[in-house]
Amino acid sequence: MPLPLSLSPVLRSAGLFILAALLEIGGAWLVWQGVREHRGWMWIGAGALALGAYGFVATLQPDAEFGRILAAYGGVFVAGSLAWGMVADGYRPDRWDVTGALICLAGMAVIMYAPRGD
Repeated sequence: MPLPLSLSPVLRSAGLFILAALLEIGGAWLVWQGVREHRGWMWIGAGALALGAYGFVATLQPDAEFGRILAAYGGVFVAGSLAWGMVADGYRPDRWDVTGALICLAGMAVIMYAPRGD
C-alpha cells in the first residue's frame, strides 16, 4: 500500500536528515580519530570527504529555506551525536542528555513540519 502523499515528503525529509547526520557526525568523528587518537591522515581525509558529502545532502531537502533546514537539522545533530557516542565510543547519556535531545527533536519537528500557509 503506498504512503499517503502528505507523509511521503516527511519521510524523505527525515531520511535526508538522518543521512546528513551520519555524514557530518561520522566525518567529524573520523577527523577526531585522525587527530586526537593519532590514526593519521587517511582518517582525516575520509572525515573531510564525509563532511563535504554532508553539505551536499543538506541541499536535497525539499524545503528551499537554508536557514530553516539548518536550524531544524540542529535538533537531529544533537540527538545523532549522542547516539553516535553511544555506539562508537560507549558513551552513556544521562536522563538530562536524553531529555535535551528529545526537546531538540521536538523543535526540529516544529520548525520543519509545522503547517504553513505559504
